[in-house]
Amino acid sequence: MNNYVSREMIIYLFNEVGLEESSIELGIKLAIKKNTPLPILLWSYGMLTIEELDKLYSFLFKKMDQ
Repeated sequence: MNNYVSREMIIYLFNEVGLEESSIELGIKLAIKKNTPLPILLWSYGMLTIEELDKLYSFLFKKMDQ
């Protein structure tokens, strides 16, 4: 993977947020094309609410501490 997305992030988006695989794939492609972090891109396109974005970043920061 690249620096825009991690395996843990994809699993979280699919299992916890409930995004469909096709939405995640589109988000990854756009994130790479626009040079934007995936969570911010998903939020800016309305695929994540601000609350879901906050929970995603909390999850990712906890993963980094482990």
